[in-house]
Amino acid sequence: MDTLVSTAPPSVPATLRKLYFGRFAFAAVWAGLLFATADTLGPLSVALLLVYPLFDVAAAIVDVRSAKANGGTAPALHVNIAISSLAVIGLAVAVTSGIPDVLRIWGAWAVASGLVQLVAGAVRRALGGQWPMIISGAISVLAGTSLITQAGSGDPTLVNLAGYAFLGGVFFLVSALRLKPTRTRA
Repeated sequence: MDTLVSTAPPSVPATLRKLYFGRFAFAAVWAGLLFATADTLGPLSVALLLVYPLFDVAAAIVDVRSAKANGGTAPALHVNIAISSLAVIGLAVAVTSGIPDVLRIWGAWAVASGLVQLVAGAVRRALGGQWPMIISGAISVLAGTSLITQAGSGDPTLVNLAGYAFLGGVFFLVSALRLKPTRTRA
């Protein structure tokens, strides 16, 4: 599996770099908007909650297409597309029940997608810049568990989702900066 990544054409790191920069920018803007509206489940915060996993699906699709165009496969990304699509549906239902249910769904999504991110980063490690993705995946698992726990607290809030998204964006930025500019051979 590593050979598919390590012999990938030079355009793979370039495509990933652009995608990762885009994911950072999106996460930073999204986090700021959610932070400003995190007190309640109003129309803007609900829209933001649904847009984030939709953006994750779109980014994974771009990533899959890039991998396929360059002769690779991306099974972990297909799993991520399914998980994030389910998260959109789960969040659409959860917003009608309140912030605790939103945190439970988001937390479950963070755990599952974090595990997928760990796998994808490990498979792509020959490209360079993947240790931040591996670490981010591990943090996502821990943060998701924390969000699920927070859902049962006396005063759950969406503020931590903004911090979670921004931190994830920073890891994408670091990965973008660390990707190797050309392919490496195994």
